[in-house]
Amino acid sequence: MTLDDVLHDIHAMREDLLVFERKYGVPTEMFYEAYRTGEEPADSSWVLDWSEWAASYQILQERLALFGDESRRLLQSAQVTSYVDLMERTARHESITVSR
Repeated sequence: MTLDDVLHDIHAMREDLLVFERKYGVPTEMFYEAYRTGEEPADSSWVLDWSEWAASYQILQERLALFGDESRRLLQSAQVTSYVDLMERTARHESITVSR
């Protein structure tokens, strides 16, 4: 997996979350707090959406953490010289492989 792949996943998850936020009328963070504490929708037809919404949010959080961790690792290992260097390389879609 490359940093470009991770960023692609981040964008896809954000798009998925926007669909749910528009459908249910609340920000994902508010939904997720209710979901995390075990609240369930009154409408049983919403259950599958809620599971997918929660999974998309969890994947987004994992990918954001991975992108940040890998960016810092690349800087510490001198594989990139700065965040600007990283941005230039990712903007050119250079294949920067993540370590995990």
